[in-house]
Amino acid sequence: MRPVDERIMETMRDEGNLTPQAVDNFGVCSRSHASVRLSKLNEYGLVDRIAQGLYRLNESGRAFLDEELDASELEPVEDTE
Repeated sequence: MRPVDERIMETMRDEGNLTPQAVDNFGVCSRSHASVRLSKLNEYGLVDRIAQGLYRLNESGRAFLDEELDASELEPVEDTE
């Protein structure tokens, strides 16, 4: 986890489903960096990829933001696509 990851997830909690471009538009980080970080958050099961380039915060991501989940205990999840 990187500090920007929490900011991305907080923005998703506040604004809803986001693309990397939307993350950039909200001033969190650049589109290219958001794309990399969203892919990583998806890999560790904190956000779901719901369409190409579109992500949503899931229950694990909400639990992390609510300090109910320790990200250091997360491992990559198997891709089901």
